[in-house]
Amino acid sequence: MKTKIMVVEDDINLGFLLVDFLEANNFDVKLYKDGDTALRGFELYSFDFCILDIMLPGISGFELANYIRKKNKKVPIIFLTAKSQKEDILKGYEIGADDYITKPFDEDQLLCKINAILKRVTTQEDKKTEIFNIESFVFDYKNQLLKNKKSEKRLTKTENEVLKILCLQKNRIIKRDDILTKVWGNNDYFNGRSLDVFITKLRKYISEDPNIAIENVPTVGFKLTTKTL
Repeated sequence: MKTKIMVVEDDINLGFLLVDFLEANNFDVKLYKDGDTALRGFELYSFDFCILDIMLPGISGFELANYIRKKNKKVPIIFLTAKSQKEDILKGYEIGADDYITKPFDEDQLLCKINAILKRVTTQEDKKTEIFNIESFVFDYKNQLLKNKKSEKRLTKTENEVLKILCLQKNRIIKRDDILTKVWGNNDYFNGRSLDVFITKLRKYISEDPNIAIENVPTVGFKLTTKTL
């Protein structure tokens, strides 16, 4: 799947240039022109990377980054801004930014930084034990096992893959097309029907815990919601 990048930039010309450049380098990009709509977009979509300006209409880039960090401590953030004073740079890193780039900037340098951060994040994820805690359940991806104190269920390969994708984006929406492409390799009609069947089966497996649900988000996808973030 392509890496999904959220770009928040109120300079329309620069925003479109960034989108074109990143899409040409095989990223899936969504552009927001102010902090308020970006915040709503982050709540709706599952992004892998965020590039934020600081001086924005509505909430500032700093405020937006603070919100993102509360919701997701891992998603990489780069500030791309004209604010070059030392205190602004330090504040950006204190919030949890992975990098801070001042305008004007070199596009190729930005691309190198994005790829370096993604490589580091991917390496860290690969090293983690593939054990997911889902309220009262423990999902052992490597052994295709979903269990709690009362029961133990051995998952099929496809059930295992779908549940892992949902767990990796827990409490966030993931698009149907993304799941279909990741698990089946394409998003045709018949695979879409199969996905619905597997979602129904997974819902049945977790149904005894009222704190877990796999929500259907009409025309978009699914969301594994839990009481515990």
